Amino acid sequence: MLSSKKELTSWYLYDWANSAYSTTVITLFLGPYLTTIAKDAQVNGLVNFFGFSIPAGSIFPYSITISVILQVLILPIIGGIADYSRRKKSLLGIFAISGAILTTLFFFLDDGLYIYGSILLIFSNLFFGCSIIVYNSFLNDISSYSERERVSSKGWATGYVGGGLLLILNLILFLFHNKFGLTNSLAVRINLASAGVWWGLFSIPSLIYLKSNPSKANYEKMPFSYAISGSFKSIIVTFKDAKNYPMALLFLLAYLFYNDGVQSVITLSSLFGQEELGLELTFLTIVILVVQFVAALGSMIFYWATKKLGEKNTLVISIVLWCCVIFYAFAFLSGKIDFFILAIIIALLMGGTQAISRSLYSKLIPIGKEAEYFSIYEISEKGTSWLGPFAFGLIFQLTRSYRFAILSLLIFFVVGGIILVFSKIRLNNQLQISPKNEFEN
Repeated sequence: MLSSKKELTSWYLYDWANSAYSTTVITLFLGPYLTTIAKDAQVNGLVNFFGFSIPAGSIFPYSITISVILQVLILPIIGGIADYSRRKKSLLGIFAISGAILTTLFFFLDDGLYIYGSILLIFSNLFFGCSIIVYNSFLNDISSYSERERVSSKGWATGYVGGGLLLILNLILFLFHNKFGLTNSLAVRINLASAGVWWGLFSIPSLIYLKSNPSKANYEKMPFSYAISGSFKSIIVTFKDAKNYPMALLFLLAYLFYNDGVQSVITLSSLFGQEELGLELTFLTIVILVVQFVAALGSMIFYWATKKLGEKNTLVISIVLWCCVIFYAFAFLSGKIDFFILAIIIALLMGGTQAISRSLYSKLIPIGKEAEYFSIYEISEKGTSWLGPFAFGLIFQLTRSYRFAILSLLIFFVVGGIILVFSKIRLNNQLQISPKNEFEN
């Protein structure tokens, strides 16, 4: 059954809603702000972080790491519940609203409360990840096989524009906070909280118009407690059955690596700019704002490129370009102009890489288990990677060099690219993928 225009629009709007969290909180304001207030609590260059003494610059990436470790444990269960219970829309609402509320509480993040900020980050990001797996699983419900690239790319583009529009308001408030009678700290806290309000407000259409698990013969309504127990059984069956979809698993392995690199660059770019290059938060805000709209364009450019080159070849090219970006940042990046130009290139790459990856993966997974498989996918999805931030934080802790920390991300693109290059991927224009022979030359 074809989705209505309202249903498609409401699905796009959830990307518009949650992208405010990715952009305002994760990408721009929280990393530098959390690092700054943590520095004020340093003793001999270190702060107490849940019993460990670490430099202030490692708190933000380590908090992301903790959040994603929790997601590794929880997301597959959430995916199973979403598929098994027929209540995807209800779950989306629970996670979206909970995440939005926690994000709004960043308003109270003030001097000396870096542990409070870390806890909010860990759990808001956890709910963000839980909501995204449910949201992504709707892609197969609302679009046909042949429409996946277009719908996925449009969703990403809509998200970038939405995140960018809120960032314009954030920028106005931050630049003119004195005229509004606000301190610099208060302006940042209002901007962080605004992402929660934006997330919650624009989630409402998706909670009204999306349809939970369209009727399938093998699904029947059941008590929620049965759905929870059934999800555990379903997860076991999924892992046992995964061998029947070898190319789905191979692609997922490649994605796990290269997207860890992508998400780490997005998450840590403003921290790198402030701490290594000495760039002002005002300049970083303008750059990230421009990036949002360029990334929307990048999503569509890469969609057009797939029509000529194919999805796999386009992804491989993008990964090679990502490797060049990382090496340039390590060896040559030196000032505002360099940072701005590199940010534009990153924007084009990240929009296209993410959109194509999601649409390609949606064609590899079995019908009826979309949320389960997307729960695994989401472990490496936007702002939720843990290997990259952990490597960045660890290398910085060992070397006290942000340049060596950023260079550590290169390995993720190299490994992911190698796996993707040697995978034998050929798409069949079918509505459902058959086991074992899904992708063969």
